[in-house]
Amino acid sequence: MRCLLTFLLLLGLAGPAVAADRFHPGDIWPDDQGVHINAHGGGVLFHEGTYYWFGEHKVAGRGGNSAQVGVSCYSSQDLYNWKNEGIALKVDDDPTSEIRRGCIIERPKVIYNERDKRFVMWFHLEHHGKGYATARTAVAISSQMTGPYQFHRSYRPNAGKWPVGFDEDEATDDQVGLLKRDHLGGQMSRDMTVFVDDDGRAYHIGSAEENYTLHISLLTADYLDFTGKFVRIFPGGHNEAPAICKHDGKYWLIASGCTGWDPNEARSYVADSMSGPWKPLGNPCRGPHPSGGMGPERTWGGQSTFILPVHGRPGAFIAMFDVWRPRNPIDGRYLWLPVSFEDGRILVTHPGPWSLDDLDAVTNAVSP
Repeated sequence: MRCLLTFLLLLGLAGPAVAADRFHPGDIWPDDQGVHINAHGGGVLFHEGTYYWFGEHKVAGRGGNSAQVGVSCYSSQDLYNWKNEGIALKVDDDPTSEIRRGCIIERPKVIYNERDKRFVMWFHLEHHGKGYATARTAVAISSQMTGPYQFHRSYRPNAGKWPVGFDEDEATDDQVGLLKRDHLGGQMSRDMTVFVDDDGRAYHIGSAEENYTLHISLLTADYLDFTGKFVRIFPGGHNEAPAICKHDGKYWLIASGCTGWDPNEARSYVADSMSGPWKPLGNPCRGPHPSGGMGPERTWGGQSTFILPVHGRPGAFIAMFDVWRPRNPIDGRYLWLPVSFEDGRILVTHPGPWSLDDLDAVTNAVSP
């Protein structure tokens, strides 16, 4: 019976959802039409009193790991209940398009450019039929939050530029061979996110150098291009799935190791500046799985995608993780979990069902 209900919720045949007042990490999460939310690898933007959740629209079967539809958008007033706003960025049936149907679109993130009054969507792009060899980042724009977004262009970032503080003559090839290889054509970019600082500057954080090194790049004032100023952090560290926030004047980063679709132990880092230096803090996850599933040593089965500031609650954040189901991607689940900051560390717990009203109590009750 439970399997039948799950199937109906995935297909949207179970009727409109009952209003929720709690998060249920890892469960089917129905939208306003009773359909499981389809916004994987996503991020959330709060704008003019409403939250907007953008993510990868998946379909059933292994083919659903490629982009058959595009990027979804949902809206919410309370973070529990979400309205399906449709497809914000549609794939193209033109075989010459960079976002033709069957390409790979991952980890879409939308930021708002206050100066230009424009919404800017960044995402990881792999061209149709190329597997993960393209390793590009791409940008689309819209005058409306929910779209439609128009594809602008894709990049291999920072072509012809060296990282801040880099001395080409002193660096040995075993340290920077991949960086040098991609210098002229632009650096690789796979898993990525974007972040707008308090001063309005925007940054692109992406896995580069065959996923061995994270690059943090300053974007131009219109958020549509790279300035050429970037730093490498933790060369050889094999980090992907970056998620970032700012709290108490510091920058906090959560990432994962590189194990494909399989979960692994999360990592965390802190810095006083986006340009670093960045300090490793170890696994931010604490406490067992409340239902006896994978524990914090495998991020409870999830992988980081975004750290969401809760509007109106200073210092309150939600860490967003995806539980991937690569054999049937439409059935991927979401772990939205409370964040706390203790003793110079960022910590994440898995309390089971929880609400924003529980946030203070949950984040202050971190298990050792």
